[in-house]
Amino acid sequence: MTRHLLVPMDDSETARGALEHALSIHPDDEITVIHVIDDLEAGYAGGPAGGADEVEPDFFAAVQAMADEYGRSVDTTVVEGTSADAILEYARDEDVDQIVMGSEGRSGVSRMLLGSVAETVTRKSRIPVTIVP
Repeated sequence: MTRHLLVPMDDSETARGALEHALSIHPDDEITVIHVIDDLEAGYAGGPAGGADEVEPDFFAAVQAMADEYGRSVDTTVVEGTSADAILEYARDEDVDQIVMGSEGRSGVSRMLLGSVAETVTRKSRIPVTIVP
């Protein structure tokens, strides 16, 4: 039975590790990579508060290149909202069976002010969450 995995991604090393983990450990499962545009985080970090059309084109090209290394394809999506809530809402709405995510994403001021997305997702999720260091 094919399961549906959700892999939240930013440009961090741990997020890339989570995708590699999902690709290698779950070779027969459907994988969706989600990127959350968090306007609140962008404001704290001093960056622009852009929408879904602001994602770098190379971001998902790099995601697909990683999947290609495993002979796989992945679905991608961009959503807006508060990171943890957006991840959990997408997982609930799209009948995701498991979330695979990095232990920490971006660092710096925004992480200190906003707390840990991985910790919040793990605490609030009603489905299994695998945290990859």
